[in-house]
Amino acid sequence: MTDPPPCGDRTGPVGLCTAVRGTLAVASAFVTAALPPNHPFPGLLAADSAFLRAARSEAAPHTPVWFMRQAGRSLPEYRAVRGPGSILDAIADPELSTEITMQPVRRYGVDAAILYSDIVVPVAAIGFGVDVAPGTGPVVAEPFRTEADLSRLRPLDADTDTPYVVETVRRLVEELTPMGVPLIGFAGAPFTVASYLVEGRPSRTYEHTKALMHGQPALWHELADTLADLAIESLRSQVENGASAIQLFDSWAGALSPPEYEKFVLPHSAKVFAAMAGYGIPRIHFGVGTGEVLTLMRDAGADVVGIDWRVPLDVARQRLGDGPALQGNLDPTLVLTGWDVCQPAVDDVLHRAGDHPGHIFNLGHGVLPDTDPAVLERVVKRVHAS
Repeated sequence: MTDPPPCGDRTGPVGLCTAVRGTLAVASAFVTAALPPNHPFPGLLAADSAFLRAARSEAAPHTPVWFMRQAGRSLPEYRAVRGPGSILDAIADPELSTEITMQPVRRYGVDAAILYSDIVVPVAAIGFGVDVAPGTGPVVAEPFRTEADLSRLRPLDADTDTPYVVETVRRLVEELTPMGVPLIGFAGAPFTVASYLVEGRPSRTYEHTKALMHGQPALWHELADTLADLAIESLRSQVENGASAIQLFDSWAGALSPPEYEKFVLPHSAKVFAAMAGYGIPRIHFGVGTGEVLTLMRDAGADVVGIDWRVPLDVARQRLGDGPALQGNLDPTLVLTGWDVCQPAVDDVLHRAGDHPGHIFNLGHGVLPDTDPAVLERVVKRVHAS
């Protein structure tokens, strides 16, 4: 993959030269059924994308690979442009967010870009009072506790409340389309976002969240249903402006037992996936420590199920059957050990994926901040050569 060609009228990291604009004009003339009719650039990102083929469990020219948190602190070019302030400030700058999203595509040659954003952007945008503290994660000054707090969660109008996300997606599609690289949009699943709102910060026990679920189930379902609507609106805006796939992050669903997940989480995640079904794009579902709820996550409506490093891919395939594609699942810490240790681990993941065409190589969670980008470069080359 190559960057857009340089030219004199290029303005900033997301500028497009005349030649690229011409390519986009040609691309927009194509019509491909693999993408929804209102997709702004149907054609180049459709059937010939290795990522989208694998997500649909179709044969691809190579195993596609991308990394969760591939745009972030591990990249020196990210640190050079990120600047001070909250990540929410960076996300609100479309030019900066576009550049950060593009950095791993240029460096690694990954098969998909994922929007530089955060799962709490919608609730922050409607004024619930959420920030992302460096080194901590989402924090809430006044956590959700009672029915009165529902009034703090008004509906999201993405075009009005998060126009910067819409603009970033549009810019990214313009950059990525000539490269044949799909953009993945995403949102936080109702449970994971609720856990931040209720706990007030990241938690290991989820005591307040579980107390709300079991002690006030009606209020829990109102909260989760409201958050599902926020996710749907956010995803709608991303897809209708060019995202070619979506991922629903239920990062902390592994804290739940299968009965808890089925009763308190499944209906709301299923609502999100159902709302996205009409767009005809791949829908990915991911969580950490979710080995015991993988079949339920599949049943929520996922086309692709993300697998963390705790469940070998061949075991995950046995549990989930041939229906969904699988995404994963190299342990992120193994990348820190250097290539000599990482290579056999990469090969083991590929071996366990077997001959099923539905495999997207990824880490079992996000890229760790101290990761050497050179090792990830070798991972991509190894996967593509397999």
